[in-house]
Amino acid sequence: MRSTSTSKTSIVEKALAAEIQPAAKLISSLRADFRFAPLNALLLIGIFVAGLVLHLNAYPFNTDAVLLFMLSALALAMILRMAQVWETVVILGAADCLAGYLHLRPNSDILLGTVILALLVAPSIQIAYQWERAVVLRFGKFRALRKPGVFVVIPVIDKVARFVDQRIRVTDFSAEMTLTSDTVPVNVDAIAFWMVWDAQKAVLEVEQYESAVVLSAQTALRNAIGKNDLANLLSERDRLGHEIQKVLDEKTSAWGITTQAVEIRDIIIPRDLEDAMSRQAQAERERQSRIILGTAETEIAEKFARASAHYKDNPVALHLRAMNMVYEGLRQKGSMIIVPSTAVETMGLGALGGLTAFGRDVPQKDAGSDTPAADPTAGTS
Repeated sequence: MRSTSTSKTSIVEKALAAEIQPAAKLISSLRADFRFAPLNALLLIGIFVAGLVLHLNAYPFNTDAVLLFMLSALALAMILRMAQVWETVVILGAADCLAGYLHLRPNSDILLGTVILALLVAPSIQIAYQWERAVVLRFGKFRALRKPGVFVVIPVIDKVARFVDQRIRVTDFSAEMTLTSDTVPVNVDAIAFWMVWDAQKAVLEVEQYESAVVLSAQTALRNAIGKNDLANLLSERDRLGHEIQKVLDEKTSAWGITTQAVEIRDIIIPRDLEDAMSRQAQAERERQSRIILGTAETEIAEKFARASAHYKDNPVALHLRAMNMVYEGLRQKGSMIIVPSTAVETMGLGALGGLTAFGRDVPQKDAGSDTPAADPTAGTS
């Protein structure tokens, strides 16, 4: 059932690709021939206003002429802003000249000259920004590479093939369900930092250099994943990114593009494998903790063996140590210590405890009588 659904999906994808391909070719054929910026629109409207002033000075005031002039200027500016191809300029110019001639004849000569002048001059003034290079073609052949600033193109004859951005770009790409060398499926996300250093090669050598860079990066990433096991992928991301950057840079250098760096953002592994690795890590930590505990016990035993050598022939030191241990235990409130009777007799703890209890009991009895309590130590010299 899975193979059948997969085959149906592939058939649908091929059908969609077959339908989209003609539209993509049409879009690529209608790619902009120039950049119609706000400056170009302002220039076009200014030429129309100047032509209207000349028309009103030469001929009597006509409301139709004013409306036709201004509506034509606004419509041409809006349509050229969206289309930006010479075909649109020619078709709209011819239609506007015909409409003006039919409505204003025989006083339409200034209108015709204004339309022609505006449609030839306004799109011819081009501006490239500081980070751009403009690739200019003349009759389909490479003419020049224009630097940032204002430049002029010949109407209909010249074509600005592309304004190439030469700043550093950041492109994200991924490799989904790719097997490592130890047959573990992983999903890897990465980013590439690249830039165009030769706009002429990037435009003339590659049809769509952005897509070419992304696809090349994905291929290099998949190859790198297949050559490394999962442990290397997780622990050596920098090395993997450097390998992909080196392979990608060798391929894109011929296109006038350099790849500066590739960074691995995330490596996603299957949930079952992630749980197994987590359990393995926990078992490893428990093993290390047991080893550390055993090592500590060994060291403690060695320390006690060395201490016993000092207490062996020195009973006074052993006696003081035992008293110190009892004292440390009795410091806490409500504590109780059970010690051997031999230790009690040796340290005199029985007599000491009896004297302490007698000292506490005698003041309580004396407090209940009117006779002052006798000093238990009285008469003792």
